[in-house]
Amino acid sequence: MVRALLSLVALSLQLGSALAAPAASAASAADASAAASVSLATAASAVSSVATASLATNASPAASAAPNASGSVSAAARGTPSGTQISPPDATVPPASDDPNNVIFQPNAPDVNPQPIRGQLGAPTITNENIPVDVQNPDLLAPPSTDHGEFQNAKWPFSLSHNRLQTGGWAREQNVGVMPISTSMAGVNMRLEAGAVRELHWHKTSEWAYILNGSVQVTAINADGQNFIGHVNPGDLWFFPAGMPHSLQATNENPDGAEFVLVFPDGSFSEDSTFLLTDWLSHIPKEVIAKNFQTSISAFNNLPSQELYIFPSTPPPVNQQPPSDPQGTIPQPWTFALSQVKATQVQGGTIKIVDQTTFPASTQISAIEVTVEPGAMREIHWHPTQDEWTFYISGQGRVTIFAGTSTSRTFDYQAGDVGFVPASMGHFVENTGNDTLHFLELFPSGIVQDVSLRQWLALTPPELVQVHLGIDQDTLNQLTSFKTKEFVVGPSQ
Repeated sequence: MVRALLSLVALSLQLGSALAAPAASAASAADASAAASVSLATAASAVSSVATASLATNASPAASAAPNASGSVSAAARGTPSGTQISPPDATVPPASDDPNNVIFQPNAPDVNPQPIRGQLGAPTITNENIPVDVQNPDLLAPPSTDHGEFQNAKWPFSLSHNRLQTGGWAREQNVGVMPISTSMAGVNMRLEAGAVRELHWHKTSEWAYILNGSVQVTAINADGQNFIGHVNPGDLWFFPAGMPHSLQATNENPDGAEFVLVFPDGSFSEDSTFLLTDWLSHIPKEVIAKNFQTSISAFNNLPSQELYIFPSTPPPVNQQPPSDPQGTIPQPWTFALSQVKATQVQGGTIKIVDQTTFPASTQISAIEVTVEPGAMREIHWHPTQDEWTFYISGQGRVTIFAGTSTSRTFDYQAGDVGFVPASMGHFVENTGNDTLHFLELFPSGIVQDVSLRQWLALTPPELVQVHLGIDQDTLNQLTSFKTKEFVVGPSQ
C-alpha cells in the first residue's frame, strides 16, 4: 500500500509542477500556484481514499456476518482470505426477474385458445392461424421472458417429413435438409409389415437402431466373412459398423410387424442414398454377374430391373440360426437387449445408459434412455464435446437451450419429434404433461459425457458459489448437498 501512496503523491507533484511552469500563453504565476495547490489537494484526497480501502480490506475475520441490504454476506464474514474483495452480483447488475415462465396452456386442455400473450407482453391474433401447430408449440408462440437472441430451429417432427411408401412398409427421414442445426446426426423412422424386408444393403456410415414396437430379425457379415443373425424386441438395439452389409425383416410375433428408429452419425445422411443389392446388380451386365457367380445368364432372368428397398415376404422362423460359416460368427454381437437391462431409478424418473462399455460393438453411437415423471425434469446439464440428437417416444416436454452470449431458446416436443442440442450448450428437459415423458438421448461417440449443473456447484468451493449467485446460507447448504449426479430431479418442494 505504501508503494501505491508514494506513486500517487509523485504523480500529483509532477502534475502540479507542470501546471505551475510558464505556459505559452504566459499565464500568471498566481494562476500556476493555484493550480499546483489544487493538484496537491487532489493527491491528499486520493491518499485518504486508498488508506480507507486498505483498512477495510484487512479488517478482522470476526467482522459481523449479518447480510447487507442486498441479502449478501460480506467477504470478511464468510472467512474470505485477507486481501480478497468479492462483490455480490447485484452490486453490478440487477437481480434476475421473478416473472413466471410456466407453459401458458396445456395442448390437451379442452377448448384451448392459443394466443401470443405472456403477462403484459404480446397481443391476440386478429387473422387466421394454424391452431394445431400453435397448440403444440406454446413456447414458440409466447416465449418465456428468459429467451433471448437468435437460435436455429432445434425441433423436427417426423410427421412433417416426406414419407416413402412401399409395398410392405414405409420410411421417412430427418437430416440437415429439414433441420440444418443437426450437422452430426440424422434419423429415419421405418415401418415394416410382418415378413416385410428392408433389403440387403450397406451405408457409408454406421447405423444404430431402437425398436419402438414389434420384433425384427437382422442379418449381417463383417469384412472377415463372419456372419451374424440377431433378434430384437421392443426397447432393444442394433448397431452395424460403416460399410457392413445387413438386412432387416419384421417377424410375425406382432401381427402388425415392427416400427423402429434408425440413427446415423452424419447429419447429411439420406436413406435414399444407400447401397442396395438389387440396385447394384441391375446396373451390372448380366454376363459379368454370371461370370462372378459361375453360372449362366439365364439364372438371372428374374433379376429385378430396379431397387426393391422394402418389399413383402414370408416371416422368418423364430430363433433362426445363421448358415454354417467356415470363418465363424461375428465375435461381438451387433444387437443388444436394452429392454432386459434394469433401469436405474432416480428422483424424478429412470435412466439407462448404453455405450461401448456395455454394448462393445457400438463404438460410434451411445445413448441414454430417459423417463421423466409429471412435474419432474431432466436436470440442467450439458455434454462437453458431444452433440445430442433426441427422439421423443411418448409424453410431452419442453427444452431450453442456452447457447452462450445471452442466447437461449425454448422448444416444445411431443411423441415422434426429433430434437438437437449442439455440444457444450446447456439445456434441460421438463415434463410439461400429465403422463410419463419417455425419450432417447443419442451421441455421436462411443462414450456418454454428461456434466450436471447441480453437481458442479456442489463440488465447487461454497464461498465462490455464494458470491456468484447472491444466495443465503440455507440455500447454499441445499446446493452443496447435490454431490451425486441425479440425472432426473423431482418437482420443486
